[in-house]
Amino acid sequence: MSIARIRKGDVVIVTRGNDVGRTGTVKSVNPKDGTAVVEGLNKRKKAVRRTERTPQGGFVDIEAPIRLSKLMPFDADAKKGSRVATVVKDGKKVRQLKASGKTMSEGKKDS
Repeated sequence: MSIARIRKGDVVIVTRGNDVGRTGTVKSVNPKDGTAVVEGLNKRKKAVRRTERTPQGGFVDIEAPIRLSKLMPFDADAKKGSRVATVVKDGKKVRQLKASGKTMSEGKKDS
């Protein structure tokens, strides 16, 4: 089980690995495996067979999952990765960045 410090739509920074220091937006999170797919990071080449759908075939760049332990939420004000605290504001639990004290945007729940 993984903690909910990183969610879909968050901007994160990579702390370890080949993409260290790069930022991106989380496309999907798999808490069971402890991984996330981040837009533009952890690129891999995948061989695609020629089909009606892809008549060209060849190699395609895909974004592979990256471990959640290698990601930190990015604080734009502090310009670095930040730890996350869960605090209660107006009767709701919200995620707050420890570096700047700002609350993280929860995204659009209605769509």
